[in-house]
Amino acid sequence: MKLSILGARVIDPTSGLDQVTDIHVEACKIVAFGAAPAGFVPVETIDAKGLVAAPGLVDLNVALREPGYSRKGSIASETRAAAAGGVTSLCCPPKTKPVLDTSAVAELILDRAREAGNTKVFPIGALSKGLDGEQLAELVALRDAGCVAFGNGLESFRNTRTLCRALEYAATFDLTVIFNSQDHDLAEGGLAHEGPTASFLGLPGIPETAETVALARDLLLVEQSGVRAHFSQLTSARGVALIAQAQARGLPVTADVALYQLILTDEALIDFSSLYHVQPPLRTRADRDGLREAVKSGVVSAISSHHQPHERDAKLAPFGATEPGISSVELLLPLAMTLVEDGLLDLPTLLSRLSAGPAEALRLPAGKLAVGGAADIVLFDPTASTVAGETWLSKGENCPFIGHSLPSVVRYTLVDGRISHQA
Repeated sequence: MKLSILGARVIDPTSGLDQVTDIHVEACKIVAFGAAPAGFVPVETIDAKGLVAAPGLVDLNVALREPGYSRKGSIASETRAAAAGGVTSLCCPPKTKPVLDTSAVAELILDRAREAGNTKVFPIGALSKGLDGEQLAELVALRDAGCVAFGNGLESFRNTRTLCRALEYAATFDLTVIFNSQDHDLAEGGLAHEGPTASFLGLPGIPETAETVALARDLLLVEQSGVRAHFSQLTSARGVALIAQAQARGLPVTADVALYQLILTDEALIDFSSLYHVQPPLRTRADRDGLREAVKSGVVSAISSHHQPHERDAKLAPFGATEPGISSVELLLPLAMTLVEDGLLDLPTLLSRLSAGPAEALRLPAGKLAVGGAADIVLFDPTASTVAGETWLSKGENCPFIGHSLPSVVRYTLVDGRISHQA
């Protein structure tokens, strides 16, 4: 189908393009900016005056809950929610049932994502069989089945030698490994950041060192093995400082942070609301400021939702008995726009951290607007407001931002030139 998007402010962080112009799409690709090609007659046009057109957002961690956890979400429901948040490409973690450690599970996810057609889905394969940290999964077979990277989530390798061998094997095949660095022993039984808030509430704490001890070890193993590494869901100022030092030494490491870690602190737990129960935990204002500075400088090149939808009952028990996680992909762009509203980032930099940065981190074919490239585009109104929860597509309503008025509205999300979401 031929489509023309007329009069938008087009921002492409990769090329530096930032101007009011038209975009013309044909056969899933962008064919021109500005004037239409000779003989081009659009079947459909979008009047985008006053809207911003940007690369579709790339989210590196969206739990789709399928297969195995259908009460929490499905590929259809969560990709639909992602499209509403401006996302056109997303990665799903390997914690499914069965675990994403076989080609069959990867193929099932990809088939159902194609059927849904809401976003492009890139599976993250399990680094170890069953995520048990003992035996290496069939990484090459998983790569051939469509997995773009490999990780073990917060399920740690208890044997460092086994982890080292896994990284050396991954490096041999130029595979990317994703680390969620948290020391199992230091974090075990913890519910909140170890500090004054946790002490006041009587909640068992998880010290900052649970992240930094594991992170220091993981960075040394990356240096030894030569593996390409991405560090996900960082929470502490000292953690991002370690990443900055590693990058300065020339290590091939990238990092992302959960968007809610850039907004919330452990002070949000003061009323024991389980909506703020996340793992790794919310940390201090100083940590949040450190994360924000790392995002601004580019040490952290990707902002992700780390979307974890839950059924209602999962958040109704006493705080310590609830399941951690926030359902937030549906609000990814409006929530992120609060960082622009607060003066932390300018709009092109924010869009880079939401599209080009994550795409480059995992070498995904996404995150930019270019002639001949895929027409994965988000069109949003930066002057309007979204009332979070006014419409809700995710199965998980475990979101502390519901009811808040957030800057900007996603008007259209296009995947391969086809409208997958329209407000």
